[in-house]
Amino acid sequence: MARFDLTDFEWSVIQPLLPNKPRGVARVDDRRVLNGIFWRLRTGAPWADIPDRYGPHTTCVNRFNRWRRAGVWDRLLAAVSKAYNGDIQMIDSSSIRVHQHAANGKKATRSRCMGRSRGGLTTKIHASGLFTAPMVDACGLPILLKLTEGQANDGRSAQDMLGTVQCGDVLLGDAAYDSNALHDTLAARGARANVKPMPNRLKPPPFDKPLYRRRNLVERFFNKLKHFRAVATRYDKRDDNYIASVKLASIRIWMRFNESVT
Repeated sequence: MARFDLTDFEWSVIQPLLPNKPRGVARVDDRRVLNGIFWRLRTGAPWADIPDRYGPHTTCVNRFNRWRRAGVWDRLLAAVSKAYNGDIQMIDSSSIRVHQHAANGKKATRSRCMGRSRGGLTTKIHASGLFTAPMVDACGLPILLKLTEGQANDGRSAQDMLGTVQCGDVLLGDAAYDSNALHDTLAARGARANVKPMPNRLKPPPFDKPLYRRRNLVERFFNKLKHFRAVATRYDKRDDNYIASVKLASIRIWMRFNESVT
């Protein structure tokens, strides 16, 4: 087995979740193709450089795109993350530098998830629904991901990422998420925001510093995510392809975590 290939445990998790193909010509070996996709994701190499042991690189590209359009990657992420639950959730973002090859698309088709910020042309990954499962203290993994332009405000970007927060939950976030709107939205659900207050707040909301320290779990997730070089630098022109790569890397991180606690 090559260095970045799926383990037997990971394959046993993924295989039952893959689409069926009851008719027509049998599909090329799924495990081999997925290993090629993960090899490219981990190394950041161009698709054309996928080693011959994974078959034609065009098969890997076509399978990646076809299953993205079919929502397969979304279903896999939902499946591997649903086993854990908890009442402490987290939210954060991380800026990703856009490679020059991703930035040279035609203006008519250029992704809206690339923007100018202090670091140049960047994309921002937002992760929400990160939580600490009661039985696993080290858990801090994503169930909801999205992209914005690099200069997007974190607080405003969070408004559509709170769907996993339920009554009784606590949401942890840094000062970028401190706003009356966020506190009011969560209060209406019976939840609470434990967000670091902005220094200029005249009447800061209640803030639990010891609990806030657990937010480092979301930062650990982003560190693991950036081990995948096709995520740490954005090479994809299309935002839907890039977020699919982010989700695939997250699926791999989830499966390794599941394997470690099994």
